[in-house]
Amino acid sequence: MTRAMTRSHLPRSNLLRALADLALIKAQAPPGGVADKLGQWLDFGAAITLSAVHSAGPARAQGAAAPADGAARAAISAAFARQRLALENSIKAACSGTASKSAVTLPVPRPGASMKEASAYEPYRRHYGAQQRAMELSVRALRATLRDQVAKAAPRLGPLVELDAALDAVLGERESKALATLPSLLERRFAQLLAAHRQALPAEQQDEAPALWLKPGAWLTCFGHELETVLLAELNLRLLPTLGLIEAMNNENLRPT
Repeated sequence: MTRAMTRSHLPRSNLLRALADLALIKAQAPPGGVADKLGQWLDFGAAITLSAVHSAGPARAQGAAAPADGAARAAISAAFARQRLALENSIKAACSGTASKSAVTLPVPRPGASMKEASAYEPYRRHYGAQQRAMELSVRALRATLRDQVAKAAPRLGPLVELDAALDAVLGERESKALATLPSLLERRFAQLLAAHRQALPAEQQDEAPALWLKPGAWLTCFGHELETVLLAELNLRLLPTLGLIEAMNNENLRPT
């Protein structure tokens, strides 16, 4: 990783932007806080991607192997695109309540639930955690599969493939721990939206039916949309290493032997 890839010069991830837009983190978080540690990790993940692409240079210089096979390269790119779309659609379906009965869907207040039960955040914490676990399993499997395919299709990228595998093994746990802080950050947003909603209600309507929270534009509906936005941004982050590897493969194919 070069010295130029310092935190202040790295591009901000979609996830950090989404969290900042919801006022869950600050652009310049105080050192040592949860948001600052999360930001450091996410920016470090971006640096890994940049470093990996940069490290492909020595492999190209060897010029001993043939460039990437065109048909294999296209198949790998298409497989990545299909899986990415499938994961995005799965998140959207889960957050909109249109997922299959066997899938985990966004919780909603049950009919007749008390105000205390309906306004509890724990079901949403479990929902986000379930989405994270499913996402991690799918992305890690995709990353491993496409890494092997890139190694076969573009032998000159062998060192880059090995680097990606090493980083995946060494940093995977750290990534999981950093992303595990997201449900707690979203709990703050949940509480903010609920408090703002209650503050805006007349005193005689404080015991309104929680089902009203699910109407278009209502606070819980808005929270569901925001939760979906954060999940999609997290997916984008998790896919960055594989996307960087595919881009390196495609760029490799354009270079002379």
